[in-house]
Amino acid sequence: MNQTINNQCYYTAGLFTLSLRLVIGWTYFSAFWRRLVLENKLIPDEVGYIGEKFNHFLPNALGIKPVIEYLVTHPETLQYSMVTFTIIEAIVGLFIMLGLFTRLMSIGVFSLALGILLGSGWIGTTCLDEWQIGILGIAGGFTLFLTGSSYSFDEYFLKNNFSFTHKKWFQWCNSGVLPFSNLKPVVLIGSMVIFGLTLFTNQYFHGGVWGTLHNKSVKPKLEITNVLLQNSDLHFTIHRTEGVDVYGSFLIGIYILDENGNILKALNHTELSHFRKESISNHYVSKVKPGKHSLIIPLGSKADLVINIGDIPDPKKRIHTLKLVDISGIEWTARLNSFNH
Repeated sequence: MNQTINNQCYYTAGLFTLSLRLVIGWTYFSAFWRRLVLENKLIPDEVGYIGEKFNHFLPNALGIKPVIEYLVTHPETLQYSMVTFTIIEAIVGLFIMLGLFTRLMSIGVFSLALGILLGSGWIGTTCLDEWQIGILGIAGGFTLFLTGSSYSFDEYFLKNNFSFTHKKWFQWCNSGVLPFSNLKPVVLIGSMVIFGLTLFTNQYFHGGVWGTLHNKSVKPKLEITNVLLQNSDLHFTIHRTEGVDVYGSFLIGIYILDENGNILKALNHTELSHFRKESISNHYVSKVKPGKHSLIIPLGSKADLVINIGDIPDPKKRIHTLKLVDISGIEWTARLNSFNH
């Protein structure tokens, strides 16, 4: 009798989460569908390559930044990883929708969502988009693990009493009654851990629990480092660490100034649109490159730039400040004391 009641309870729980299962399943399967069926986004150097999107996560990822940096500095490994990742998303999404190996696939949902949260939870111009996707995916994966599925292959196996449904692995990997004498502590502890992760990441990425709200996806930010003079060239490194992921940060001006702010040398938007590719050394798959009307600096990109300053007399004594200007009007500067003569 108790077993029958338990079976009915789990059947009802799986029934109630049907819409959640289908939506979550399509969310992950559609990633494969978009990248490989509707158009191919797994080809390096093609517009829309998913590896560049992955590169966008790098500047402010939480905990997994070294992994992302390794991948974006090793293009072949990155492509292999993106293909593998896409196949995993396809399998997890499809199996979740079909209700096949529901609990095992829910662990996949949980893991994929955690990766999204830690990697890109800081991205989102208006509604904290990636953070919401990540944290809701984690909660959804945990819920589906508890409920299993109805209107599913798992249910079909159970109702037809296949021999393997009596194996312990089926309960853990598919659906049916979980082998817990008391589920309340499991649900409570799991829910509190996920809620704690929600509050922590919301605060870490966006200041959403206390203090001042902040959004690193609103406007571009460049870091200027490793500035030095070598013979008749000025070398410096730029790294785009903030801003909208679909906005390239269009650099329309580079100015070399003296101590009084007078311009010693200037490159306007036309000159930057024809910036020599040989003078740009990119670190990652997202590349700084000349565009039609400016120098384009994608989110997460990092590059060493070289500018010839042979036309500036006695540059070591005269150069004081390097200034970069974005098309939005934002300016970034590095002073002479950042230079290594």
